[in-house]
Amino acid sequence: MKPNNWTETLLAWFDGFRRELPWRESHPRNPYHVWVSEIMLQQTRTETVKGYFHRWMEQFPTIRDLAQAPEDQVLRAWQGLGYYSRARNLHKAARQVMVEWDGQLPRDRKALGDLPGIGAYTVGAILSMAFGEKVPAVDGNLLRVLARLYGVEEDITGTQGKKTITALAEAAIPADRPGDFNEAMMDLGAEVCIPKHPRCGECPLRESCRALKEEKTEVLPVRKAKAPQKELAAACGLVCREGRYLLHKRPTKGMLASMWEFPMVLDPDPDKARAGLEQLLEGAAGPELWHHRHVFTHQIWHMTGYGMNGGDCPEEGSPDWAWLAPEEWDQRPLAGPHAKLAAWLKKTVDSKEKV
Repeated sequence: MKPNNWTETLLAWFDGFRRELPWRESHPRNPYHVWVSEIMLQQTRTETVKGYFHRWMEQFPTIRDLAQAPEDQVLRAWQGLGYYSRARNLHKAARQVMVEWDGQLPRDRKALGDLPGIGAYTVGAILSMAFGEKVPAVDGNLLRVLARLYGVEEDITGTQGKKTITALAEAAIPADRPGDFNEAMMDLGAEVCIPKHPRCGECPLRESCRALKEEKTEVLPVRKAKAPQKELAAACGLVCREGRYLLHKRPTKGMLASMWEFPMVLDPDPDKARAGLEQLLEGAAGPELWHHRHVFTHQIWHMTGYGMNGGDCPEEGSPDWAWLAPEEWDQRPLAGPHAKLAAWLKKTVDSKEKV
């Protein structure tokens, strides 16, 4: 296979092996479906996204429906996907699209990029897949595949490395099938040219791959080493009053913004976390009832749920604190790790094993 024919080979492979995904079902592609699916797929496995996408479209079938929904409903629909700023930005962008674009996503690159939460990759995905524009969608899969295919030894997480590979993608993307090209690169990166131990024997581009020829498939692409995750003890208080449990709404900015949680104190030292919880709730932390290790991109929480001996609401009457019965928890967007605690506690309550 000649080097300049690899795009045709890739598309022929894609025609036979493309993944069946719910957001690919409409023809031509629905811009709203492309947008939502690409935001959901950021930092999230495809198999996980499938169910969320179906449920999202049942609740918010159009941009108008999303724009008119209250934020709490949007966050509940997103609950469990993590990175909740993505949901908030979708919501804000939908409202902006209703005001500025009459409910239709704009076809202009700058206008799309100006919407909250839409970066260069998502712009490329929407323009190419929904509108047929000759724009590459440069994500981790495309960076990895092209770094191996062309033997690029620059750091693909750096500015120059991304610039080099973006130029290669712009030169390769065909004008007649730009969306299929971008999706083919995603599928190839997700199924064959995977980060570790790529399945080169299954790759349609193996005859043109420099990394394979030079035995560099395990060293390319070059990536800057990630900083180690910070590990924290998370002491969570289970305070019950007449069948209702105390919950707290997190601040409107920062990690898990505006999500609800059981009262919690974070500290690298488990003893200090527990002491901080006792000080916060003015009660003694009783037995350890629940343990969970929750992994975020930059942090790991080692969570412990304590039954509280005594304990009270730090700010009675504040809208950021509430006494809620288990059946009311579904009406609040719970922070992901606390949703796991809530599910355990609800099961315990339902089985009459009172905390």
